[in-house]
Amino acid sequence: MANEEYINSIHKWHQERESLLRRENGWLALAGLFWLRMGINLIGSDPDCDIKLPRRAPLRLGTFDFDGNKVTLNVEADLPIEVNGAAAKTALLDTDEDDVPSFISFEEIRMVVVRRAHKVGIRLWDNTRDERRTFPPREWYPVNEAFRVPATYTRYDTIRIVGMPDILGAIQDQPIHGYVTFELGGQSHELIVTEELDRRLFIQFMDLTNGDPTYPSGRYYYTDPYEDGREFFVDFNKAYNLPCAFTDYATCTFPPPENHLKTKVEAGELFPGNKH
Repeated sequence: MANEEYINSIHKWHQERESLLRRENGWLALAGLFWLRMGINLIGSDPDCDIKLPRRAPLRLGTFDFDGNKVTLNVEADLPIEVNGAAAKTALLDTDEDDVPSFISFEEIRMVVVRRAHKVGIRLWDNTRDERRTFPPREWYPVNEAFRVPATYTRYDTIRIVGMPDILGAIQDQPIHGYVTFELGGQSHELIVTEELDRRLFIQFMDLTNGDPTYPSGRYYYTDPYEDGREFFVDFNKAYNLPCAFTDYATCTFPPPENHLKTKVEAGELFPGNKH
């Protein structure tokens, strides 16, 4: 008999994922990704600007000055612009890879400098985008407790760096702390993982459902926090789609060859886009 409490907990988690997707400054609010060129990059709603803002923004807001490493914001428009909540006309910006990124905000628009492989760019959110309301609801396999399986986590003696392919065609270095082993479909499987500071394990994986009916490029999954000596599970009912399934402005990494499962994981998030 199905565990009703468990099923309800997964349904609640699904609702939380839906809210995260549609929240302010979430994936559905993304409105642009612009790679910087050396020197002065124009910001504004004018079509000739390098960083193109929504039409309600000033034709010319200012500039991003990129010296090949650092990015400086210079505001020219007479508009209240904040960087991390403080009014600013000029600011040396920290990237999304730094401890405290510099978020530029005004009139429900937000920007941040992103660093990806050998590129530096500007990510843009517009919280007035219709997609936050109109994007179709996420779809999921029926909850199946058979896909919540006991697992063993083994840490490497030394952290390994694995190259993860990304949507930009580059390779991003990802620290890998160990691997999980488990049985599914009568077979033993192994997946390499990244251990987060809160001891959750982050897994990027592919399986034989990719492309029909799940997202073609794989799925992501975070385990519950791992504790030495306590029973541990991998729960594929919480496998979810990459951000690239929802927006053209994400910079997703894809599962490495080591994490291509030779079985169907008929649990977690579906991808209705495969039908079109």
